[in-house]
Amino acid sequence: MGNVRNGQNDKRQISMVDLFCGLGGLTHGFIKEGIQVIAGVDNDPRCRYPFESNNDARFIFEDIRKVSPKLIADLFPKNHLRILAGCAPCQPFSTYSHRYDVWADNKWRLLYEFGRIVERVSPDVVTMENVPSLKKHEVFKDFIRGLEKLKYKVWHDVIECAAYGVPQTRKRIVLLASLHGPIRLIDPIFRADRYKTVKWAIGRLPRLEAGETDRRDKLHSAAGLSPKNLVRIKASQPGGTWRDWPKSLVADCHLSDTGRTYPSVYGRMEWDKPGPTMTTQCYGFGNGRFGHPEQDRAISLREAAILQGFPKYYKFVPPREEVQFTPVGRLIGNAVPVQLGRAIAKSIIGHLEERR
Repeated sequence: MGNVRNGQNDKRQISMVDLFCGLGGLTHGFIKEGIQVIAGVDNDPRCRYPFESNNDARFIFEDIRKVSPKLIADLFPKNHLRILAGCAPCQPFSTYSHRYDVWADNKWRLLYEFGRIVERVSPDVVTMENVPSLKKHEVFKDFIRGLEKLKYKVWHDVIECAAYGVPQTRKRIVLLASLHGPIRLIDPIFRADRYKTVKWAIGRLPRLEAGETDRRDKLHSAAGLSPKNLVRIKASQPGGTWRDWPKSLVADCHLSDTGRTYPSVYGRMEWDKPGPTMTTQCYGFGNGRFGHPEQDRAISLREAAILQGFPKYYKFVPPREEVQFTPVGRLIGNAVPVQLGRAIAKSIIGHLEERR
């Protein structure tokens, strides 16, 4: 369990509550760094099994808009230094969402709900992670102003997750705020020429055909391919695009002027580079550069999870439940990468050590 020393030289333990916990990526990273995670809160019941089965923490099934600040405050043990995390769903702030009237989407209000809980609970440290485009929105500026009004010292920046050991290129905004003085994320751990690669992450997993599941690991399951998509992936080279195909294989939508701007769909990954950003549809060959580097299939759900930093033993569905691509892929794509969670935890521990 993480701890620091206060002015009287006795150890003060650190504990964390993870709002919007999902299946536990941030939580798992904090636990790996020795911080006690008391509970995770999420309104998706599918998160309960993976969160509780892989982390020694309680799962609270609740909508953040209905959560009482007193409930959150009472979760923390007495005299612990308290961390409150709130990595709200990123879809409302994504570039794709900007095509729609997303201000009407109540998910935009979730950051205000997080601010409401911070104001009432007054944790020692606050942290959040989201897509970079969030910083352009008034809700984010309001959130920072609210923290500063409460006397938090706030730091935020857009970082490349691969620089912290995540085997994929994934840019995210990270925010840290503390009542104990200036705080920031630790410096990058890896240079660009030392990023962890696809081969490092998934190069040793058993071979699969499209539509096949590994009999020893039901999460190592690859989605099926239509006959035409099977021909397409066979025509695809690692790092190439659909522009390299014979014209007979190119989808009609990509022949239009607007379609030509999406070269990364129907692409294969490259062994010696980090993977692309894992999304909620990362199990589909046509949804991005999610083709396996050499096998004629999209990556499996297990491979996607490993590229998000989850260890191979991480459990996602109960033993007797069938794996469904859509809900499991959504949980994996929405997760905070485990290694990023570890970097955030290290930053907070180091900050509290300095301020002891």
